[in-house]
Amino acid sequence: MSTLTAPSPAMTPAAPSVDLSALKARQQATWASGDYAIVGTTLQIVGETLCEAVDLRAGERVLDVAAGNGNASLAAARRFADVTATDYVPALLERALARAAAEGLPLRVETADAEALPFDAASFDVVLSTFGVMFTADHSAAAAELLRVVRPGGRIGMANWTPDGFIGRLFATIGKRVPPPPGACPPANWGRVAWLEEQFGAGAAEIRATPKTFAFRYRSPAHWLEVFRTWYGPVLKAFGALDPAGQEALAADIMALIEAFNRATDGALVVESEYLEVVIRRA
Repeated sequence: MSTLTAPSPAMTPAAPSVDLSALKARQQATWASGDYAIVGTTLQIVGETLCEAVDLRAGERVLDVAAGNGNASLAAARRFADVTATDYVPALLERALARAAAEGLPLRVETADAEALPFDAASFDVVLSTFGVMFTADHSAAAAELLRVVRPGGRIGMANWTPDGFIGRLFATIGKRVPPPPGACPPANWGRVAWLEEQFGAGAAEIRATPKTFAFRYRSPAHWLEVFRTWYGPVLKAFGALDPAGQEALAADIMALIEAFNRATDGALVVESEYLEVVIRRA
């Protein structure tokens, strides 16, 4: 008979700790850099399809968390919902308000941290996030907040990039040249069904996760890289952290990734990136 013994401390490496406050400050600075709205507006269709997935009804109270420039917010407002958009980058909320005004849509905005939302429990019928809350520093705290502010029987709808999709692979590619802080959780965890069940299962009556794809459509691979390197905070900051040789190497890595995913054969870029469309019904 064999006996199993617990490994000694020396046999089990300690999990690296992370300063969540410092990480949050770094992430906020990242998303405030460039102009995410330049990229965000191209993703509008995801907000529209997410509102359909949660079966949004007119008059429902909707919260868009980490709303950016308001894709899901505007989609919900078009369906006559009562919408509040939150983000920790005020400039992005200003872009959301400008878009709403241009379309004649009512929208409230509030600068807020997704990990500590300034709303009472069960304040909303529907909580949405498109490629937003997945980039928080403390993933478990953010997940708990989504559950807290939605009413029992209400729905949480999210669009989250998956680890193996194009954007998930992009972040992995960047991480090889500009490593994330030790202990930081990968944003693409939110695109894993097992992780969603771990975080939301105890508070959920139902979790539905459907793989979807979003097609980036740009003039060329070089055009995509120019736009993301100039306006998309995580890519802009990654290049800014490298010397000229490192920047050249990262650009080559990203172009190789694009080549692997690009299905256009006419010089343009059509890259499909997988994401999970998630609908959670609160218990």
